[in-house]
Amino acid sequence: MFMREKRIEMPTPQDALPGRERPMAVTNRHYVNGNPIKPPYPEGMALALFGLGCFWGAERKFWQTPGVFSTAVGYAGGLTPNPTYEEVCSGLTGHNEVVRVVFDPALVDYGTLLGVFWESHHPTQGMRQGNDVGTQYRSGIYCYTDEQLEEAEASRDRYQQALARAGFGGITTEILPAPEFYYAEDYHQQYLAKNPGGYCGIGGTGVDYLTVA
Repeated sequence: MFMREKRIEMPTPQDALPGRERPMAVTNRHYVNGNPIKPPYPEGMALALFGLGCFWGAERKFWQTPGVFSTAVGYAGGLTPNPTYEEVCSGLTGHNEVVRVVFDPALVDYGTLLGVFWESHHPTQGMRQGNDVGTQYRSGIYCYTDEQLEEAEASRDRYQQALARAGFGGITTEILPAPEFYYAEDYHQQYLAKNPGGYCGIGGTGVDYLTVA
């Protein structure tokens, strides 16, 4: 994941790759729990969308969270429709590597998912996560409702205070309304379950979110 071109500036619309109309074909079955990764989902499910570095390790954090029905990795926040992994890694799509989380609000609330997000990566590093450098590794929370947006912003402000006390700098996480989600290639879905010894660049700051939530 980290042996890629290290582009740290977002492309302009003129520079962005054109992409394609046809969406990525994926197997509609979660490799770990057997649930669908594409809609429709059971009644009452809700969506969340996060970018926190390499999506292989990020996805595992969420499928291991009780109350999560399904997860899928993909690309969002850029300009190129239906991009490939190679195109995203070029830095010329503007997309972030993201995890879409389907969860049951009766079993796990959005605040708990925000806690997983904040504790699972380093949100002050800009266009990188550790050795993974590039626009596709930026920290992001993409919100499906006004309530999610309000809660995400409040959680950022609280966590920033805890990070500052621990000597870290300012949070660079972008918090935006959820853009269109494009599924990543089939082999990326639940990658670390299919490849238990695979690369995982996910690592947090060591600052506990629960102490400030």
